[in-house]
Amino acid sequence: MKVLHVNMSMNTRTGGGTVERILQLHKALLAMGAESHILTINSLGSNHANLPANEVTTLPCLNERWLIPYPKIAIVRSLIEWADVIHLSNHWTLINTVVYLLARKLEKPYFVCPAGALTIYGRSKILKRAYQYLVGKRLIKNAAAAIAISPDEIEQFSALGVSKGKIIHIPNGVNEEDFAHPDVKGFREVLGLVDLPYILFLGRLNAIKGPDLLLKAFIALSDAIPHVLVFVGPDGGMLEELEVLADDNGLKERVFFAGFAGGDLKAGAYSGADVLVVPSRHEAMSIVALEAAISGVPVLMTDQCGFQELVHAGAALEVSATEEGVIDGLRNMLVAQCQLEIMGQKGKKFAQERFTWEIAAEKYLSIFTKVRGS
Repeated sequence: MKVLHVNMSMNTRTGGGTVERILQLHKALLAMGAESHILTINSLGSNHANLPANEVTTLPCLNERWLIPYPKIAIVRSLIEWADVIHLSNHWTLINTVVYLLARKLEKPYFVCPAGALTIYGRSKILKRAYQYLVGKRLIKNAAAAIAISPDEIEQFSALGVSKGKIIHIPNGVNEEDFAHPDVKGFREVLGLVDLPYILFLGRLNAIKGPDLLLKAFIALSDAIPHVLVFVGPDGGMLEELEVLADDNGLKERVFFAGFAGGDLKAGAYSGADVLVVPSRHEAMSIVALEAAISGVPVLMTDQCGFQELVHAGAALEVSATEEGVIDGLRNMLVAQCQLEIMGQKGKKFAQERFTWEIAAEKYLSIFTKVRGS
C-alpha cells in the first residue's frame, strides 16, 4: 500500500496538531509495512519534522502569510501516480486544491481529514467562504471517505452533504514512547521554577486556543492558589498582549512564557504539571489533552475541545469556553480537594488502551485497502 499524505506544513515548532497527526500516522504506517510519503510546503523556518529526505517532498513557498505553494505540477503528478491512495489533511489550503484537481483527473482515490478545520472561525472569513464555495465543498463531497477525529466533525461533514456511509471516525492517537523519558528537572531549570507547582498551557498563543481565558482565570484565582502559570508554545499573535496583561496585574513573576519545547523537555513540561488546561474556543479532539493523559496528568478543558471521552473516563473536567468557566474549573481542581492523582492514573490507562497511533493507523490502512480493492 502506497500512501501520499498532503499537509501545508511539517514544521513541528509552528504547525500544531495536524503536523503531529501526519507525522505519527506516517511513522506508524511505515512500521506496519506500508509505503508512506509526505508532500508539503517549504515555508520559512520549516524543519519538516526532521524526516529523511526520501520520505518528504517539499514545494517552494511563494507567500509565507498564506502558504501559497509553487505547484511544480510534474512533481506533484508523479507523486499522485505513485500513490495508491491520497490523504489530504487540514482544509483551507491551496496545496490540497492542487492535489485534489490532479487526483480527480488521474482518477486516484483520496481521503480528507480536516482535523477540526471545517469551521469558519477567526480571521479571513470572507476568503474561507469563497474557498468553500469555489472548491472546498466539492473537494469534501468527492472524497472516497471523510475522516472525522471527533463526533462533532461527523455532524459538520453531514451539513456539507457527505453521506453517513462515507464518514469514518478515527480519533487522534498518542505515542507513549515519546513521553517515556520526561526531563522534568531540565524543564524546571530552564524556566527557573525550582519546586513551584504549576498550571500548564501547551499550544499556539492564538485567540482560538484561548490562552487569554486561562490567564484571566489565573489572575482571578492567584491569591487562592500557590501555583505559577506556564505557557509552552509559539507566538500566534497574542504573546505581547498576554505579557502586558500579566504585568498590569502584578503577576509578571508568576506567569512564564517558555516558547517551543520538544522531545524530553516537552514530556517534562507535562509530567511536572499539576494540571493541563485546554481553554480552546474551538478544537477538534485536542492532541495535547491526550498527551497529558498518557503522561498521567489531569486535564481541564472547555466544551469546545471535542474530547468528551476523556471526561467520561474520569480523567478530565469540562467547563464552558469562558473566563468564568475556566475559573470554576481551576477552583474545583486546585482549591477544592480534587483527586488529581487518581484522575491522572485514569487518563493514562484510558490513553494506553484506546488511543495509540498504531490503533489509528490500523483503521486508516483498513479503509485505504477497502477503497483500493473496490
